Amino acid sequence: MSAQYRLVVAKKDERVEGADDASIVFTVPVEVAVTDGFDATVEYMRGKLKATGHTGRLLDLLKTGEVDAAFARLVAGL
Repeated sequence: MSAQYRLVVAKKDERVEGADDASIVFTVPVEVAVTDGFDATVEYMRGKLKATGHTGRLLDLLKTGEVDAAFARLVAGL
C-alpha cells in the first residue's frame, strides 16, 4: 500500500509527497493544515481533508499518525 499526500497552497500550487501511482491520496488545503492542533483524522471526519482509495486502508493510515506526520513535513517545507 502506498500513499500520496497533497498540500494545496493555491490553485495549481500543490506540495506533494509520495508516489504518483499511490493507491491512497490525501489532500488538504494549507489553511487547514497550518492550524494549531491539526489532526488529520478529525479533519477527515469534518470533510476538510479529502482522501481517495480503499477506505479501510486509509483509516488504518490515519490511525498510525503517518498522515499527520506527512502533512507536518509538507507544512514545514513552506
